[in-house]
Amino acid sequence: MTSETLLQTPSRRHELAGSGRVPAPGATLLAALFGFFLITLDATVVTVALPAIGGDLGGGLPGLQWVVDGYTLAFAALMLSTGALSDRIGAGRAYAVGITLFTLASAACGLAPALSVLIGARVLQGVAAAVLLPASLALVRQAYPDAARRARAVSLWAAGGSVAVALGPVAGGALTSAWGWRGIFFINLPVGVTALILLTRTPRSEHRPSPLDVPGQLSAVVVLAGVTFAVIEGGAVGLAAAGVAALALVAFLFAESRHPHPVVPLSLFRNRTVSASMAAGAANSIAFYGLIFVLSLFFQQVRGQSALSAGLMFLPMSALIPVVNVFAGKLADRFGPRVPMLAGQLIAVAGVLLLLLLSPRTPALLVAPALVPLAVGTALTVPPLTASMLEAVPADRAGLAAGVLNAGRQVSGGLAVAVFGALVGGDSGFAPGMRTSLLISAGLLALSALATARLRPGRG
Repeated sequence: MTSETLLQTPSRRHELAGSGRVPAPGATLLAALFGFFLITLDATVVTVALPAIGGDLGGGLPGLQWVVDGYTLAFAALMLSTGALSDRIGAGRAYAVGITLFTLASAACGLAPALSVLIGARVLQGVAAAVLLPASLALVRQAYPDAARRARAVSLWAAGGSVAVALGPVAGGALTSAWGWRGIFFINLPVGVTALILLTRTPRSEHRPSPLDVPGQLSAVVVLAGVTFAVIEGGAVGLAAAGVAALALVAFLFAESRHPHPVVPLSLFRNRTVSASMAAGAANSIAFYGLIFVLSLFFQQVRGQSALSAGLMFLPMSALIPVVNVFAGKLADRFGPRVPMLAGQLIAVAGVLLLLLLSPRTPALLVAPALVPLAVGTALTVPPLTASMLEAVPADRAGLAAGVLNAGRQVSGGLAVAVFGALVGGDSGFAPGMRTSLLISAGLLALSALATARLRPGRG
């Protein structure tokens, strides 16, 4: 997620004490956790509120897709470089900029008078999230020089993200029902302000030179935006966007092959374990984020449920995700990453196929449990695939590899929303589009499971 951050030296701690700024590791951890929680929550909390947003601001399904993807794609594309940016200006300063921008953008989302303004504010949220993520982890590493305490702190930081993923759909339904869709953005304001207050107890971070790959970063943004625009908008404009994306992809590959410090080193993908981990991460994000988007619309627009009722449909699966994440880590410690990765993907395939049985007349008491296998499978897969990716690269490239993995997962989820949205909103109707989305998800999960099965057994 970010390159290695310098830890505090005794002279640095003496300087801080002399200036009256006493380091508070707990406050630093809490500030970092709040930031990570917010940016992860906003990747999913909006999905259940989409029908309410559409009813208020209009714009149709393509506009609602951009409300999701404006955030996700800005987040994913810029995260390729923001780890290096955090090192250059200092993690504390980067975090302060990120949380301030995120809080202001959340206010702009909540006050948006039109869909175009909301989409623009969501893009700003995504930019801020890309700055926040590596800076928050760098702050945790800086605050805990002792390896054992740092490992526990990083685990708590990661748990904040897992809880946010789990709570997103439920919180979105509850807030939309209680305060309207604007409430899902206004709730960020007190959390962001609290994180800024906690940041005042955080020591000033070291700066260090860190190279930036500007051509690679810019061409990556154009590729992702062009592909997403082509899928969502379609027609002649979409075809033109696809052409621009293709040209940008050629420029990206050229830039990455020539730049001494590329944002995405192409040599990473020569490693079979890296490729399998990336494939598993992409397939899981497509199935999880893409299908949550489709199911949120299905519950409200097809089944006629309220936002709160739709959010509650996700409650059983949401409650299990953090628990299964912890269990997956223990399995990976004992058997190596391959076993839980493979088991998780196979469970997810079965879970997606089970969802093919859903219909508008399926009782709600059966719908909610039907989502559980997908959640268990994806939650069982993600921690070990991350461990597998990091074990496959040298220690000095771990931060870069983690950034590429997480960017790939975010991009995959964003493109899934674009593609699945186009399918359910197409001429064939919602039900056939939803069925096709489920089959695509199951097929990709099965292919990634096959790639995982071909990895060397044991500890990677």
